[in-house]
Amino acid sequence: MLKHIVMFKLMERAEGSDRPTNIKVLQEKLEALPAQIKEIKFFEVGINSIETGVAYDMVLVSEFESKEALLSYQKHPEHVLVANFVGKVCQSRAVVDYVL
Repeated sequence: MLKHIVMFKLMERAEGSDRPTNIKVLQEKLEALPAQIKEIKFFEVGINSIETGVAYDMVLVSEFESKEALLSYQKHPEHVLVANFVGKVCQSRAVVDYVL
């Protein structure tokens, strides 16, 4: 099993919306993926609740059977659509992938 963790820091304004709105939109887009992509074994989206200078806005914690399954997920057309949105609204991202 492979754990895939992504942290997102969103811009104050992007795509005609403010940061809180884009956080909600991204959360909805991410949470729709498990029903569409069979490679996902576990999927959890969390929104930061304590503001600090180093905090990110959102985290995605997911699990896949293998590196190949993760790569298949990343190439899936529905994931690509979400990734394109992420590229437009995120200031930065951090990713960690590790074997369980």
